[in-house]
Amino acid sequence: MKRRTLLALAASTVLLAACGQSTTNDADSNATDNAASGGSDMLQRINDGGTINVGTEGTYPPFTYHDESGKLTGYDVEVTRAVADKLGVDVEFKETQWDAMLAGLDSKRFDMVANQVSLTTPERQAKYDLAQPYSWSGAVVLAPTDDNRYGSWDNLKGLRSAQSLSSNYGELAERYQAEIVPVDGMAQAIQLVKQDRADFTMNDNLAVLDYLKKFPDSGLEIKLVAPADEQRGSGLVLLKGNDAVVTKLNEAMSELHADGTLTKLSEEFFGADISQQK
Repeated sequence: MKRRTLLALAASTVLLAACGQSTTNDADSNATDNAASGGSDMLQRINDGGTINVGTEGTYPPFTYHDESGKLTGYDVEVTRAVADKLGVDVEFKETQWDAMLAGLDSKRFDMVANQVSLTTPERQAKYDLAQPYSWSGAVVLAPTDDNRYGSWDNLKGLRSAQSLSSNYGELAERYQAEIVPVDGMAQAIQLVKQDRADFTMNDNLAVLDYLKKFPDSGLEIKLVAPADEQRGSGLVLLKGNDAVVTKLNEAMSELHADGTLTKLSEEFFGADISQQK
């Protein structure tokens, strides 16, 4: 009798263990399936037409800033709103300082960042995903409109370039053997070029386009643009592990390219199409 009881108890223990293992295996299998399909809370919210949270500065015109009425706007902001419309979701912007932007993404304070972010370092590329870029930029040469010496980058040799000594553009000008005229920043560099105390200045394409849009009668124009392989793309940035969401973002961005929305927004904020790699 005692032996039968022990055998029954042992059988029950084995059965319970098997059931527990089956439940655990099923849970593991479901988790694996969810991960493989890109399942996430963000994906669910997008599929359900919910709300996505987007980090941005709000103090970085013309990309993200408040207009005279106090409304948050800017190129990055309006592109994100257009993406949200394509996805059929609402978007809530969470403003934060640039230094805390990626930290906020890490802590999942928001789902993604829209703030001219480029994943240019191996560390960032290992941690984040970049959706299809909505802006492209690189170095450009700004010089007087009536100066015709800029047929190629090699023509910069021996010319005077107004540059900050600590900037990447100063290093680039030196690489082309230009004579550096030291300045504190872009505003001073432009003044020296207009005063003929420097022949040209070199800076980021988007910064220069913003200046030319604000001052169309400056007498200056872009003479040279960095080749496509030296340009960098900026777009919505997410933590890795949301492949299905990135796919949806890319599809929405492709539609915005095709229907002309990105070109229209580019020209509104910059007077040129910055959405295409040239």
